[in-house]
Amino acid sequence: METNKMSNLNRIFTRNMLRHFIDGKTDNVYSSVVRRYTSNADQKNNRELISEIYCELKNNYRNEYFYKNTLLNKLLLGVHSVNTTTALTEVAIAKSKADFVLINGKAVVYEIKTELDNLDRLSSQIDDYYKAFDHVAVVTYERNLQQLQKVLESIDKPVGIYVLRKNGKLGTVRKPQRYIGDLDKEIIFKLLRKSEYESIIAQWYGYLPEVTQFKYYAACKKLFLQIPIEESYLYVLRILKKRMQLEKEEFVRFHTN
Repeated sequence: METNKMSNLNRIFTRNMLRHFIDGKTDNVYSSVVRRYTSNADQKNNRELISEIYCELKNNYRNEYFYKNTLLNKLLLGVHSVNTTTALTEVAIAKSKADFVLINGKAVVYEIKTELDNLDRLSSQIDDYYKAFDHVAVVTYERNLQQLQKVLESIDKPVGIYVLRKNGKLGTVRKPQRYIGDLDKEIIFKLLRKSEYESIIAQWYGYLPEVTQFKYYAACKKLFLQIPIEESYLYVLRILKKRMQLEKEEFVRFHTN
């Protein structure tokens, strides 16, 4: 498949484009992809057309979006409940960005390695993820499994392994195990928005720092770092789990089967 065609397929499944669909809007990229990858387009609605385009991804171009959507369907809708579980994507952690974080009773970081990726940065990514969360897993394709296992052997941490098979099923090679040896309070603090770390500090201490605005962030950070890591980590999981509540209705309305 030519690069520009790959790019167009990628652009269909972006946040902005999906919002356009919800609002009933389309654009030139969408029209071009519809012409190329669907049949009898004028007789179908957007949902039917998007489903056909998605089949093209599934069969010929399993990109990161396809993997993320499969995880949402298999884990969030298939195993857990959208009412009790939060899914975060593109979470900045230290020098890395987590593809997918699922928070229920625990939090699991899922790093996706598709047929279009390599494993060059995987070791450093996993090291970063363990600074913020205590469960980490890698999702990849079957032919990559042996190479992935070699990389993980050198890391020597209980990283989970999942395989997205050709038939679209998610296979479990091994489940991630809890590992707290690398949790870093400063890295965890950086995950939080102002209202979130204020909520944690107020709950733990019963007050917020009374300092100038210039010193406020540093004062809040200092108080957060003094909370025992076992306690602060649980507070963070609870607060992150609340973050996506307002978007759940939209997600349920528009997830791709």
